[in-house]
Amino acid sequence: MIISKRLISLDVLRGITISFMILVNNPGSWKYVYSPLRHAEWNGCTPTDLVFPFFLFIVGVSVWFSFEKYQTKMSKVVLFKILKRTAIIFLLGFFLNLFPFFDFDKVRVMGVLQRIALAYGIGSILCLSFKRDKLLIILAFILLGYWALLYFGSELDPYSLKENFVRKFDLFLLGENHVYKGFGVPFDPEGLLSSIPAVGTVIIGFLVGQTISVEKSILLKIKKLLFHGTILVALGVIWGIFFPINKALWTSSYVLYTAGLGTLFLAFLIFIIDLKGYKTWAKPFVHFGTNPLFIFVFSGLYVKTISSLIKLPIANSEDKISAYRYMFDEIFSPLAGNMNGSLLFALTHIVVFWLICFLLYKNKIFIKI
Repeated sequence: MIISKRLISLDVLRGITISFMILVNNPGSWKYVYSPLRHAEWNGCTPTDLVFPFFLFIVGVSVWFSFEKYQTKMSKVVLFKILKRTAIIFLLGFFLNLFPFFDFDKVRVMGVLQRIALAYGIGSILCLSFKRDKLLIILAFILLGYWALLYFGSELDPYSLKENFVRKFDLFLLGENHVYKGFGVPFDPEGLLSSIPAVGTVIIGFLVGQTISVEKSILLKIKKLLFHGTILVALGVIWGIFFPINKALWTSSYVLYTAGLGTLFLAFLIFIIDLKGYKTWAKPFVHFGTNPLFIFVFSGLYVKTISSLIKLPIANSEDKISAYRYMFDEIFSPLAGNMNGSLLFALTHIVVFWLICFLLYKNKIFIKI
C-alpha cells in the first residue's frame, strides 16, 4: 500500500528490505555466502542483521498511517482488525514451518512470520491505546525490563548461547522438539520471550510514522528523522557496551541501534525521492513493497517445494538431488563459480520474484494479509 502520492519512501524501504531478505535467504549454497550476507555468529550486527528489524520498524510506521482513518485510536473495530491480522500472519508462519511434511511432533512453533504477528499485534494495541508520552515510558519499561530479565535470569553468562534466559524460557514453554536448532543447540532466535523487545521496534516505528505525518515540511521531516535516528544509534552503541547488540536475543541495544539506522535510512530515502524527486530508480522496490507478506510467503513455499519435493537426476548417475541443489550445481556454479554462483542464484530469484510483484502491481492486485 502506497502511503501517499507525495511520500512513497516507505514502500521503497519496505521493498528494499524484502528484496534483501530474499537475497540473504536464498543463496545457491549456504557453504558459499559472502560475509556481509551472513548473520553475525552471535554478538554484533552485519547488514543481514538489519533486514528483520527494518521490516518490523516499517510495520510500526505503517500502523500509524493504516489507522489514520480511525483517528489512530483504539476501538472495537480496530481491535478486531488487529487481532484478525495477527492470527492470520501467525498461522501462515506456522503453516510454512509445517510444509511440506506436516510433522506436528517436531514442528517449530515460532518463526519470522510468527514474530511479525506478535510484534504487530501487541505493538499496534499499545500504540493505538496510549499517547506519545506514555508510549515512550512503555518503550523504556519494555527495553529495561527485558535487560533485567536476561541479566538476573542466568547465574552464569546471561548473554551466552547456552545460558541465556530466553533459551530457558522457550524450552520450558515450547519444548526442545519445537524450537530452532540451527545454532547447534535448541535455541530459537525468533522465540516467544525475545518477541517482547521486538514490540519495542514496532513502537519506535510508530513514533517515527507520527513524526512524518504531523510535520508537513519535507525538509523538517528529514531533519527530525536524522536527529532522532542519530540519537537512537548512539544510545544503542553505548548500551551495547553493557548489553551486547545481538539479533538472536533481540537485545534492547539491538532494538535502539537498528531502529536508529532504519530511521536514518528512511530519512535518506525521503530526501532522495520526495525532496529531490529521484523516483524512477525506486519503481522495482515499490513493486516489492506493495505485496511484501505475500511474496515472503510465496518465496518460502517455493523454496521448500524445490528443496524437498522436486528431485532431478544427475548426469551420468542414477542418483537424484533436489531441484534447488540441481540449479546451483548444474547451472549457477559452473557459470560463475561457487561464491559468485551462489550470489547469482539469489539475485536471479530476486528478479523472478520481482516479476511476480510487478505483474500484481500492474494489474492493481494488492494481497492484504
